[in-house]
Amino acid sequence: MRRRMTCYLLVLLATATTGYPSRRSAVDLDATPRMTIAYNELSDVRRFRGRALNYTTLLLEDEKGILYVGARGAIFSLNSSNIADGSQREIRWEASLEKQIDCLQKGKNNKTECFNHVRLVQRLNDTHLYACGTYAFHPLCAAIDADRFALPPHLEEGKEKCPYDPARGYTGLIIDGGLYTATRYEFRSLPDIRRNLHQRPLKTEESPMHWLNDAEFVASVLVRESVRSPVGDDDKIYYFFMERAAEESASFDKSQVARVARVARVCKSDLGGKKILQRKWTSFMKARLVCYIPYYEVLKAVHSVDGGSWASTVFYATFTLSAQWRSMEASAVCQYSISELQRAFEGPYMQYQDTTRKWTLYDGEVPSPRPGSCITNRSRQDGYRSSQDLPNDVLEFVKLHPLMFEEVKPARGEPLLVKKNVLYTALAVDRAPALDGQQYDVLFMGTGDGWLHKGVVVGPAVHIVEELQVFGAPQPVESLVISKGQRSVYVGAASGVLQLPLSSCSRYGSCYDCILARDPYCAWDGEGCREVAGAADRTQLTQDVQHGREGCRNGSAQAPPVQKNRTVLRGDDVLLPCEQRSNLARAAWLVNGTVGLAAGRGHFRVGVDGLLVTDTLPEHSGDYGCYGEENGLRSPLAAYALTVLLEPPKERAAPTAPPPPSPDRQASPDMKFVYIAVIAMLGGLCLVLSAALLHVSCLQRRKGRYVLGDPRAPSVELQTVSANCLGGGREEDELSREDGCLQIIPGEAPTAASPARETPLAPPPPPPPLPAEFTNGIAALPSMLRKMNGNSYMLLQQQEEPSPSPLYNTSFAEELSKILEKRKHTQLVDKLDESSV
Repeated sequence: MRRRMTCYLLVLLATATTGYPSRRSAVDLDATPRMTIAYNELSDVRRFRGRALNYTTLLLEDEKGILYVGARGAIFSLNSSNIADGSQREIRWEASLEKQIDCLQKGKNNKTECFNHVRLVQRLNDTHLYACGTYAFHPLCAAIDADRFALPPHLEEGKEKCPYDPARGYTGLIIDGGLYTATRYEFRSLPDIRRNLHQRPLKTEESPMHWLNDAEFVASVLVRESVRSPVGDDDKIYYFFMERAAEESASFDKSQVARVARVARVCKSDLGGKKILQRKWTSFMKARLVCYIPYYEVLKAVHSVDGGSWASTVFYATFTLSAQWRSMEASAVCQYSISELQRAFEGPYMQYQDTTRKWTLYDGEVPSPRPGSCITNRSRQDGYRSSQDLPNDVLEFVKLHPLMFEEVKPARGEPLLVKKNVLYTALAVDRAPALDGQQYDVLFMGTGDGWLHKGVVVGPAVHIVEELQVFGAPQPVESLVISKGQRSVYVGAASGVLQLPLSSCSRYGSCYDCILARDPYCAWDGEGCREVAGAADRTQLTQDVQHGREGCRNGSAQAPPVQKNRTVLRGDDVLLPCEQRSNLARAAWLVNGTVGLAAGRGHFRVGVDGLLVTDTLPEHSGDYGCYGEENGLRSPLAAYALTVLLEPPKERAAPTAPPPPSPDRQASPDMKFVYIAVIAMLGGLCLVLSAALLHVSCLQRRKGRYVLGDPRAPSVELQTVSANCLGGGREEDELSREDGCLQIIPGEAPTAASPARETPLAPPPPPPPLPAEFTNGIAALPSMLRKMNGNSYMLLQQQEEPSPSPLYNTSFAEELSKILEKRKHTQLVDKLDESSV
């Protein structure tokens, strides 16, 4: 551990001295989600789950209103406006029994691997889709008629288009009829980037050195750089992946093999070489992708957005710490511009040194036209109309120099976001216009335990608007897709697919709350927080994404809370609850509207859930107001009127008893007869009960001497209850098992002395509910315990209405036993609105 921490410090030192300065500390970058929405608090969520598993491959056709989902053994076509409306279509595509047996013979797992995992679903042309699956380690592909939505009678071999292993990194795109994929294809083969289908097949070079070193692919992106290009450039496909590094100083810990993030590119019109690099890429180049901590980053997800032209394209990428840092868990989000990628690919090359087996800077002569570049207008003027016309020295140079020296650095040289104790596994980005005329990128980031973080990029950082628990059972979010038409985000995971709205503006109940959210989709209209996209008149809307504090008038900010009464005796303690909905807010308490209370001051303990006043004195009486302070705004949350009494109020005089009857008012003869009859009946009942008790006592004396009925075994053997004992049998057989198993069955057990069951005694009545006056502001048992700031008290989540018996819980007595001991002798205060004695 000491050695690992030493390496970590060296990494940070190198970061400060080798071009990765961070102007902000990691603590400043560690963003906290403003709101936390638990699973049971989600709204407007639609879920789909069929008879399959692993819903991880998503293809959205927004203009057609269809969401295609590739799962294990099935492909689904869902209505993108409501994936749960029951109108889905399904293609069952299970691996045959023969292929499953063959998969098992290869030593593969029959619970995870020997199935058909659909890894690719893409639009092939106007009428057909193209899908590929692992098919129990025998990949197959199919052209599917989109209207019929059924598998064709003949399937295609998929070993050069789809991976064998369903856990292997894979990415694929169909571009202008060509299938561009990257993965490990053949069984136990090397990683490769390939082009198939209706264009000239190409792949990466394997000798004399591997262009890809144990690569795991993450994503691929098409950038149409030919559109309005001043130099007549070609479209490019960018591949993002992880691989083992061989650069000098690639790892500070020499005992560890460094894996680094890479970005590679190829030209769409590449045809390969004529004699050298035949059927191989002539435009393959790769560069290092860095984010925050050099040499210890794991690339997890990539998404690109543009502002209407390819020159404005930016890439967002999520990183996590590598497995070498098992004691730490953190994620980072970095942004890269297309110009930064171009700068790296137009810079100097690296060369491989056989003596050191490392890549170092190449400082020799570079042939012309520039190796690895696409065919441009200048190349055509020089007679190079395609890659097959390139000179041999250019192709030889490409073959030996695929790695660039310059690294691709993030915007501003640092990450947008660093989040501790979170692993981001999926990413999707939407560019949304705001009322201030700017475009804001909204990031949806899925985590490894089933949460979804929604953040907005504001300047050099990310403000996390909210975190949502989208799955009840923890599981990684595998894929995310955004629909602008449906204003939804689709979440794919092992257990199913979810459809969530891009925003839930109604969740913000006040103007302050709506403004502080800084959500580009939401604005305040004077009465409520509304969707900006659905507003007819935007001139009446208020929004402040940039700063999150301006626009609300004092009168419309928030209605004052209803004041509650609390009354205690001198020396007692009282709890005044105040729950903050925002994780970024700080509780501020005012007494009589002016005096502020500081945490740990005298008798006051200010916590995240309320105010605890201990050993109250008469001068503590007054009006207490709780406010939430966030980003310079203060909003009222709770108000209390506290009264501290010097002594208990006097008891009421007992009502006078009615005067005894006068002597002249004697009972009539008829009433005397009734009295005598009642006394006689009671005497008879006493005799009957005495006889019954005598009979029962006699039976008790005879117990153990002999037993009436069938003979029993002289001894009883208790055996351990096992799974066989708990097997599902008929209910009537549960009481008469002959396997010797000891079972505890609810109900009345029959006695050996009597064949008839005795009438069970009625359960004792529940204790009477305590009045609200005894709750001291704690009207219900705690559902959450949270530490007070700067002291050892525990505040409790409370409800306004008292429960039937709020103090009959042992955990509550354990938590506040000292406080309760003080109140055992107190008396009720008469006619108070909400007393706390």
